[in-house]
Amino acid sequence: MADKIALAPCNGMSPNGLVSRVAVGDCRSENENVISICMGSTSADIEGKNDEMLKKYPIVAVNGCPNGCVNKILKNKGIDVAETIAVNEILDDFEVSAKDPFRLDDEAEECVKIIREKLNKTIDEIL
Repeated sequence: MADKIALAPCNGMSPNGLVSRVAVGDCRSENENVISICMGSTSADIEGKNDEMLKKYPIVAVNGCPNGCVNKILKNKGIDVAETIAVNEILDDFEVSAKDPFRLDDEAEECVKIIREKLNKTIDEIL
């Protein structure tokens, strides 16, 4: 059993990428057993300086769009993920959507709430 969970949010420039980052930030603030991973730093780390940290805790990949970049970046680093959250797929089941990659309106905040709830459930299942 893990004592912490690492959340790896999408860093893409899509509305769901923003939803991913805000939901992960909220979860990190609400849960002392959650850390977050910067995917920009992870993908730029060609020397592998972060590899030990990336293998320390189970990672939940939080992809904003169907490209699954978070999973691809981690796979290229030889890092397995414990779970994958596909923001676009989850939000397809709801009548709300984010529309701006830079600002959250009321509807995008509802998207964040939905993803945060899914993340919290996933965190509880892993821990």
